Amino acid sequence: MWLMTDFGFFSIVKKEGEENLTVRARVRQDLLELRRRYLPGLGAIEETEYADYRFRVRVPREAFAEALRDIALDIEYPNFKNSVAGKQGKARARVYEDVWHRLHGLQTGDGG
Repeated sequence: MWLMTDFGFFSIVKKEGEENLTVRARVRQDLLELRRRYLPGLGAIEETEYADYRFRVRVPREAFAEALRDIALDIEYPNFKNSVAGKQGKARARVYEDVWHRLHGLQTGDGG
């Protein structure tokens, strides 16, 4: 699962043989924000310099499900990209917009 929020971008997976979910990010600050806003009990952030996602944490499935609920309930913006620009800056909003354009190609038949 990919999760794009106005405070960070995450990839969430369940590794084979593990009970907890692994929440991965390319930017440490994204996981720090996730912890600050929704998962204060989140464990230590692991860093692996050459991994596909450099930063990761493990989180119990139920705790993450509750955080997702809270994230959804906190949505108050009418425009996602504007909210990203306001909270994370225009450079991050441009990155998200690039992803939006690529995915829009699936809708229009130009990208898939």
